[in-house]
Amino acid sequence: MQTQEIFIAHPTTKDQINALKAVVKAFKIEFEITKENPYKTDFVNMVLESEQEIRKGKEVKVSSKGFDNLWK
Repeated sequence: MQTQEIFIAHPTTKDQINALKAVVKAFKIEFEITKENPYKTDFVNMVLESEQEIRKGKEVKVSSKGFDNLWK
């Protein structure tokens, strides 16, 4: 069975890292460890800002102008 849920944890200590590794190994869950963020900070900030505006009920208009720079 495959689910669409993805869990991203942000451990701050070596003990937390070891505990997370132990749990996922015990449950035989596939996992990967990466030290780099796959998303550009500008893109993440833009998405978070849009989400906040939507929650406030503001109309959000999206333009493709400027998106090219986010993917490079």
